[in-house]
Amino acid sequence: MANTKLIVLALSLHLMLVPFVLHLAYADQGLTLGFYKASCPPAEDIVKAKTKSYISRVPSLAPSLLRLHFHDCFVRGCEGSVLLNSTSKNTAEKSAGPNLSLRGFQVIDGVKTALEKQCPGVVSCADILALVARDAVMEGLTVKDLAVLSGAHTIGVSHCASFSPRLYNFTGKGDTDPSLDPNYVAKLKEACKPKDATTLVEMDPGSFRTFDTHFYTLVGKRRVLFNSDSALLDDHTASAYVRAQELPEGSTFFDDFGESMMNMGRIGVLTGSSGEIRKHCAFVN
Repeated sequence: MANTKLIVLALSLHLMLVPFVLHLAYADQGLTLGFYKASCPPAEDIVKAKTKSYISRVPSLAPSLLRLHFHDCFVRGCEGSVLLNSTSKNTAEKSAGPNLSLRGFQVIDGVKTALEKQCPGVVSCADILALVARDAVMEGLTVKDLAVLSGAHTIGVSHCASFSPRLYNFTGKGDTDPSLDPNYVAKLKEACKPKDATTLVEMDPGSFRTFDTHFYTLVGKRRVLFNSDSALLDDHTASAYVRAQELPEGSTFFDDFGESMMNMGRIGVLTGSSGEIRKHCAFVN
C-alpha cells in the first residue's frame, strides 16, 4: 500500500515532479493498488496515453497536474473535490484563493471522457487525479531526487496564505497541524494572522539568502512551512537523506542537487525538430 503522504509531496517552488505517485482506490479492505484490473483492465493504459498526449503538446502541464492532485488531497483528503464547480448554494474548493491558479482541469476531463467510453461509471475522479499525477511525472526522478530538490527551500520566502491552513484550519476544524513544532507555530502565528494574504515569511529563517543545508536541520526539528517538507520524514529513504544532510561532515547535498537538477531537466525536454529556437524568449517566432 502506498504512503498517501508521499502521494501529495510537492515542492512549493513548483519542482513538483515525482515518479512514485501510485494509484489508490477504495476496496473492501481499504486502499489497494491495481484496483481496476478486473473492473476496467485498460484503465491505466488509457490514463497514461491521454496524459501523454496532453503533456506532449504542453509540457508545463506536468507539474500543474501534480499540484492539482496535491491540492485535492490537502483539503479533506483525496476525493476529487477540487474538481467541482461552484453552485448557487455552495462555493467550491476550486474557487478558494490558493486554488485559483490551478490548471490542468481539461486533462482530467479528457481522461474521464475516454474512460467513460470504455468503462462507464467505473473509475472515480479522485483516482483519475492520482493516476494522471503519476503518469505526468513518470520520467526519471526518485524519492532521493525529491528530498534533494526540496532543499531548494533553503532560500527565499513564502506568503502566509501558502501555509496558513496548517496554522489555523488543518483538518477543517480550526486546528493546527500536529506535525509542526509548537514553538514554531507560535512564531508563525505572530507573523501570519488568519486570512493574511500579503505577509512574507522566510522559508529558512536566519539563512534564507544562503544556499546551504540548514533547511534539513529545520525539517528534522519540524520547523518547515510546507506540508510537503514535513512529509519528507514519513518516508524511510527521504528521512534518511534529511538526517544525513544535518551533519556538515556527512552532507552530499551540493553534488546531489546538481545531479537531481539534471534529472529534472530531462523531463519533457523537446529535441530534434520538436519545438523551435525562439528569437525572443517571451514570444514564439
